Amino acid sequence: MTVDKIDEKKKIIKTIKIDVDKCNGCRACEVICSAFHAAPKYSSNNPARSRIRIIRDPLRDIYVPVYAGEYTVAECAGRDKYTIDGKEYDECSFCRASCPSRDEFKEPDSGLPLKCDMCEGEEEPLCVKWCLHDALILEEREEEMEEEVEQEDLEIGLESLADKYGMDKIMDAVVRMNEKD
Repeated sequence: MTVDKIDEKKKIIKTIKIDVDKCNGCRACEVICSAFHAAPKYSSNNPARSRIRIIRDPLRDIYVPVYAGEYTVAECAGRDKYTIDGKEYDECSFCRASCPSRDEFKEPDSGLPLKCDMCEGEEEPLCVKWCLHDALILEEREEEMEEEVEQEDLEIGLESLADKYGMDKIMDAVVRMNEKD
């Protein structure tokens, strides 16, 4: 049995840090995001296409930017409550996922889930660039990633068979095949 060499590479992980205390609810982030993701770019502005949303309670002067995360095929089981300045919010209010039970982060025409792509091709996400109050800040960190050598088709097939039937049955089959020769 041979062991594949594992190379360690460094990968830059980008995240958007959100400072809720600095957000004034101007929604510039939603506007630029929806314009960037219009087809063709900047041809229209539909906030429903935005990958970032401002959850707001204007009477209490609370604004929380939330950007789209991964799609989830099922509604989550979490029903936690958050209390901010004496008002209760449910967990869904701040959830980044697109899921079957909510309309947030779904493409308005097709209903397909949206995910923040960090404005791929741009130097930095445009929501960060256009946030005049520094409520959105781009953070980059390096993480070491283990990169395995790509398996050949034969290895993938054998691994699949081992998962399905177990190594003992595969070894028995190989012994029987060798006996025929």
